[in-house]
Amino acid sequence: MTETYSDQHLRDVLKGTSSVAVVGVSGNPVRPSYFVARYLALKGFKVHPVNPAYAGQTLFGAQVVAQLGDLSTPIDMVDIFRRSEAVPEIVDEALDALPGLKTIWMQIGVTHPEAAAKVRAKGITVIQDRCPKIEYQRLFGELRMGGFNTGIISSKL
Repeated sequence: MTETYSDQHLRDVLKGTSSVAVVGVSGNPVRPSYFVARYLALKGFKVHPVNPAYAGQTLFGAQVVAQLGDLSTPIDMVDIFRRSEAVPEIVDEALDALPGLKTIWMQIGVTHPEAAAKVRAKGITVIQDRCPKIEYQRLFGELRMGGFNTGIISSKL
């Protein structure tokens, strides 16, 4: 069952986020995890790439770390680009390593009800089966410029 989120809730999450750890980011520019992370960085989010295969390299102006516990700066959101079965381990690491975490965001096709319940029990927001890039574009008017019906009525162009 797909969860529903109000546009206002998604907008509030995105507006309240300044730093994003992207777990499972790729260094390959044709991979969705790369262009989502790049987009978020271009929109002013501080992106922290997380992937052991690229650890030590630089992506989006930041050094790639192997795991969330290697991050030394506060993180508002963890964006998960891994299969659903990997989510519980990532959630546990995020809850242990990231004090002040506000949101766990699971990409399109990624859900884990038990892990989501654990996160919510800690008072942290969970979003499943959504993409922050798509939601940002939809909610802040960028898709409208491409001719998409976003369902958002606005006087802005």
